[in-house]
Amino acid sequence: MRFLVFKRETVLYVLISGIILATISAWFILKKGDTVVFNVQNGQNVREIHMVTGEFKTTMKDGTQIESYRWDPGTIFLDKGEKVNLYISGINGEEHPFYIEGTNLKGDVKKGEEVVVPLHFNQPGTYRLICKTHNDKSHSPMIAYIVVK
Repeated sequence: MRFLVFKRETVLYVLISGIILATISAWFILKKGDTVVFNVQNGQNVREIHMVTGEFKTTMKDGTQIESYRWDPGTIFLDKGEKVNLYISGINGEEHPFYIEGTNLKGDVKKGEEVVVPLHFNQPGTYRLICKTHNDKSHSPMIAYIVVK
């Protein structure tokens, strides 16, 4: 009968090597999606953020329909001075004319189309992206928040 004999140092070496290999593999797997993508336009880095229009509808027990439109994501975060292109795609609702409170930025998102809004804020704060069509309480206002740090 033959026995396989390992020295304690060999077992420790294999165990430590396995832990290091597993740690490095996990780090690469977890960091895979964390890269911020930039476009280079006119020699400057411009981050892209994609947003869509969405709609929720339901019928109450009494037959009344209620609906709510929203921007998705509902909140985006920017650094002061950062250049961003906000791509807004119209998915639900025929048209969403909008403006960004506290700025001169405005536009119109139509179903099936994409609008690009260049963003560049030099003042920190929270700026509201407001749909003019869905801005009353009967629809639950369609507002997104742009938070500038």
